Amino acid sequence: MPSFPKRGYTAPDDVKELRLILKRLVGYIKYSIFPWKSKLSNNRIHSVPIVGFDGMGEHIQEAHEIIYLDYKALQQREKWTNKSKRATLWEKAHQRNAKRVLRLIIELEGLWVKLGQYLSTRADVLPDAYIRLLRQLQDSLPPRRLEEVCRSIQKELGMSMDDLFLNFVEVPLATASIAQVHRATLRDGQEVVVKVQHEGIKTVILKDLKNAKSIVDWIAWAEPQYDFNPMIDEWCKEAPKELDFNHEAENTRTVSRNLGCRNRRNDNMPRVDVLIPEVIQYMDGIRLNDTESLQAVGVDKLKLVEEITRAYAHQIYVDGFFNGDPHPGNFLVSKEPPYTPILLDFGLTKLLSSSMKQALAKMFLASAEGDYVALLSAFAEMGLKLRLDIPEQAMEVMNVFFRTSTPPSEALENMKALAEQRTKNMKVIQEKLNLKEKEVKRFNPVDAFPGDIVIFTRVLNLLRGLSTTMDVRINYMDIMRPFADNISNGPALNAQWILNTPAHSDLDVKLRHLLVELGNADKILGIQVCAYKNGEVIIDTSAGVLGRYDPRPVQPDSLFPVFSVTKGITAGMLHWLIDHRKLKLEESVANIWPKFKTNKKDAIKVHHVLNHTSGLHNALADLTRENPLLMCDWDECLNRIALSAPETEPGHKQLYHYMSFGWLCARIWEEVSGDSRRSVESRLATLTLDMDDLSKLTLDKDDLSKLSGMTSRRNDLPSTFQPGDIAQLVTTLPAVFNTLDVRRAILPAANGHCSARALARYYASLVDGGVILPPHSSLSKPPLGSHPHTPIFASKKTPKKSKGVNIKEEFAASDNIGSSEQRQNYDNSNRESSVVKADSNNYTRLVSDSSCSNNSYPTTADKGTDDNHQTVCKIFSNPRVHDVFLGAGEYENLILPGGKFGLGFRRVCAKDGSIIGFGHSGMGGSTGYCDIRNRFAIAVTVNKMSFGAVTGRIINFVCSELDIPLPEEFSRGTDLQLNLEKPLIN
Repeated sequence: MPSFPKRGYTAPDDVKELRLILKRLVGYIKYSIFPWKSKLSNNRIHSVPIVGFDGMGEHIQEAHEIIYLDYKALQQREKWTNKSKRATLWEKAHQRNAKRVLRLIIELEGLWVKLGQYLSTRADVLPDAYIRLLRQLQDSLPPRRLEEVCRSIQKELGMSMDDLFLNFVEVPLATASIAQVHRATLRDGQEVVVKVQHEGIKTVILKDLKNAKSIVDWIAWAEPQYDFNPMIDEWCKEAPKELDFNHEAENTRTVSRNLGCRNRRNDNMPRVDVLIPEVIQYMDGIRLNDTESLQAVGVDKLKLVEEITRAYAHQIYVDGFFNGDPHPGNFLVSKEPPYTPILLDFGLTKLLSSSMKQALAKMFLASAEGDYVALLSAFAEMGLKLRLDIPEQAMEVMNVFFRTSTPPSEALENMKALAEQRTKNMKVIQEKLNLKEKEVKRFNPVDAFPGDIVIFTRVLNLLRGLSTTMDVRINYMDIMRPFADNISNGPALNAQWILNTPAHSDLDVKLRHLLVELGNADKILGIQVCAYKNGEVIIDTSAGVLGRYDPRPVQPDSLFPVFSVTKGITAGMLHWLIDHRKLKLEESVANIWPKFKTNKKDAIKVHHVLNHTSGLHNALADLTRENPLLMCDWDECLNRIALSAPETEPGHKQLYHYMSFGWLCARIWEEVSGDSRRSVESRLATLTLDMDDLSKLTLDKDDLSKLSGMTSRRNDLPSTFQPGDIAQLVTTLPAVFNTLDVRRAILPAANGHCSARALARYYASLVDGGVILPPHSSLSKPPLGSHPHTPIFASKKTPKKSKGVNIKEEFAASDNIGSSEQRQNYDNSNRESSVVKADSNNYTRLVSDSSCSNNSYPTTADKGTDDNHQTVCKIFSNPRVHDVFLGAGEYENLILPGGKFGLGFRRVCAKDGSIIGFGHSGMGGSTGYCDIRNRFAIAVTVNKMSFGAVTGRIINFVCSELDIPLPEEFSRGTDLQLNLEKPLIN
């Protein structure tokens, strides 16, 4: 279909460039004004017109052909024109054809004027000539005759003009698509504005809607990827309401009341400083398109447009009731300082349901936070269904939608960049679906589009056009965020904040009361606590939500990013290989991984890695500093470790391997087992910060200096991971680890994903020497995992299988560490898309573990009987396996004396210094450990990161109630000063 060239003075290179402007002239609805396809053949245009549109099609087709031929002739002419004169030629062509478009719209009236008003605001899309001329459609249309105006007034009010008015100004203040307004004085002397609806406009509007519906139906048939029926259906529902002026009067009162224009409210929302006239009030002001008058009085245009944007953010995200027509003709500026915006014309308004309002707010905030899962969840809640699960593109579209506006001078380059990005995205879709070029052109990625957001989309585009027209740059994310950020999910406002699951003990009930207390104090966003005593579950509680902008409830099998908690899991995987004689503690890593031999690393043995004494504690420090997202590149991380050199002699100094530990253990596992399978999906919680702790840390310089100077941890931490760096690190973690790439990467021992239920079960099994405990859970309701994300790794080479090992499933994979309830969820919910088979994509398939015989753990698990002669499965055969974990007894020579770590696990000590068990904590507060003497295991997972105060208080409470030793690591409770001295980082 031929159409106008792009905005700007550079002539297009080929006829394809002529297609853009007419497409934009229909408000981005392709072919809705020109419903035919045409092509140039033998210098003639062959068109396929649509008939049955009350003659409208002939007018449009005639104008279309004239405009097309004009531009096509100019395109040929410029080949023989001096370059210096080409800009003038194009500008004159824009002026000629803009006049033709304007005449056509005025002739068609009705909704076509609305379309022209919309286009007149899009200075970021159309040439200046079109903006200047179409601007007349905002309030300067040819007025109706005075006789018609008087006739309408007398008919509606039942009184003569003389009986109604002391004075009636014949020249209208403004004339628009549906009505014109006159200034008048009532008999009692009150100054008013009289809005008079055009005669016959209702018939015109209804006819336009019928025609538009026919056009859209035709487009959907001819071009399936452009099905705009939801949009036109919404217009058919909302547009006729503009004809009811009583409805408009009530809308005006409602918006004025909501914005507090009469009485300033004292709420938590930022103040919106706008004026709205009373229904019959006359309020004098300067029009937005009167640039000279605005400059003369010194109006700050940026502040003006920001205030208008704030007013709309309040209407949308706080009130859920907003004016759907913010074009420049519907605003004035008061003539007295502080030059306040005046909002007019509330005929087209939209009322949102509470759920839709929250979904729109969630969509906005998810975009601002880069929270992919919350964005997909918001789409689902508002009824928007996509045919492809490409979260990256969905986020990209939202970032474009809420992007900062650009002045007209930058609009051309901005549109080019967006067009190029769209082309790249379509190539991704084409490759993913293996579509041919013609097929991808007809592909519509949207399966269901909710009509409720049509007016919302229009408003955002009009606001963007307004800012471009006023030549200002508006940051929508910053301005709108305070209004959208009013989602509250705490226990005081959410009766279901504690998940309604059976309590396993009186202690479980008491703990839930404590969690409510912590939630009301805004210390908890989402949390899981699970504990075992003597092989039985005594606590299994979930509370809160998956994310700050993701109100899905935390369930027992929801997954949490637990950071270094995963070190205890990867260590367990290696100990399983050691127990089953597939690996030796004394074995050189270089013998297992030949590439590791470089730079004098031959002396590094497996037990050095597990004990944090390999000397490679800073091996990945440079990578994380130059670009944290490089952590997602599996091969790059392994390559850097392979090429690194030890900083200390292996076995001589214990320095915490905060990043390198995971990759070292994972690579050993891959080389020995031949298994390298990982996957993740959307039930993963998203991270946020405890701003209270953070603000204290940030603002209190004394505390900050004390933290930097603390010596209690300096000696066992590497130079790149000192206490003084922790505050800065914590503030950046959520932004990085909430990104889709990092969520998919599942960084080994640095960002594993698990539930507290699975983690507690893991440690409860280890405390009994590896006995596999039976599952105790039921299915989650509603089913989780509606948006599975399949990771793509840099290399999918099949790792070599050493020593003939054939393991069907990891002992505890970092993303689903063996919790049976997770596997049951997948199987019983029939979500094959989220259960990736290893033989098809080299990823793990989760299986059931209800008994020993169905391969719930590695096939070499031992069987035995317990004291009650019940058959049990054990994954470790060594009766002194605890000594192996702790580096005690005969294994004591393999660890550094006095070190905090055994062989892969953090030693858990009581206040008196005696070793009571083992485990591992992670940055932000999640933890898991077991007490050997008391056969006790507990796990806590949180998504609101802090320095361990919440976790410490919970474990303190549980241990006190059970009368068992409190680990020294958690003895500091809620005291911030102690948290700063010993923050939970491992």
